[in-house]
Amino acid sequence: MPQSNLTVAFQGVNGAYSEAAAVSYYGDKIGTLPCESFEDIFDAVTEGQVERGIIPVENSLGGSIHRNYDLLLRYELSIVGEVQHQVVHQLMVLPGVKESDIRHIYSHPQALAQCEHSITEHFPHVERVATYDTAGSAKILREQNLTDAAAIASARAAEIYDMQILRPDFEDDPENYTRFLIISREPLAPQGEAKTSIVYAMANRPGVLFKTLAVFALRDIDLTKIESRPLRGQRWQYFFYVDFLGSQHEPHCQNALNNLKELTTYLRVLGSYPRRV
Repeated sequence: MPQSNLTVAFQGVNGAYSEAAAVSYYGDKIGTLPCESFEDIFDAVTEGQVERGIIPVENSLGGSIHRNYDLLLRYELSIVGEVQHQVVHQLMVLPGVKESDIRHIYSHPQALAQCEHSITEHFPHVERVATYDTAGSAKILREQNLTDAAAIASARAAEIYDMQILRPDFEDDPENYTRFLIISREPLAPQGEAKTSIVYAMANRPGVLFKTLAVFALRDIDLTKIESRPLRGQRWQYFFYVDFLGSQHEPHCQNALNNLKELTTYLRVLGSYPRRV
């Protein structure tokens, strides 16, 4: 769905995987706004500085990004899309730097962890330097002219910061995907196959969690994700985030949500959006 009149906020600097995911979803004609933190993305969308924000919510190797689940609850924004983006790490250096010159490897802590075995095998004695962002590590090398260091980032970052890729596909496991959500001030009614995200809380009574999930099972609604987060101010109480296949506008999903309201103390639909496989 290429769009040219849209600006999307993302966390990191140009060349980050979040930016690449936004481009893969909307096309390369969009504008992008780099943000220092996830909160800055939500603020930019809320204040109308941008039309959309993109946030990572889970990684196939590292699991859920809990901070963004909490922010989805805090802000009154709607999920209007999702995209799954393959994370392919490249080991890169300034042009002319050789492997024997490398004394430090810079990257985000998750990227360093996802390349742990590759680093140990090929660079057992280097220092690992954690940075705020994968693309940011390439930017650091370029700005500081570090000729004894390498960065782990995307091919897009290598192109943006004029880096030389020494070892492509440097990650330990190629099945490395991150799921991103697109957030907006206004909800959209999806066409075709859809997914819906909700969050709810309930009184702590025997069997009530089973009953809340049964409202979907009884209507053959497929749950694709369930995540619990602490309910602040109430010890050992939780919010439950659930993704299911279908749109809140479909009658059987509406019936399930109406049934769920009877069992919960809090229920919010975070959004229905086109399903991406």
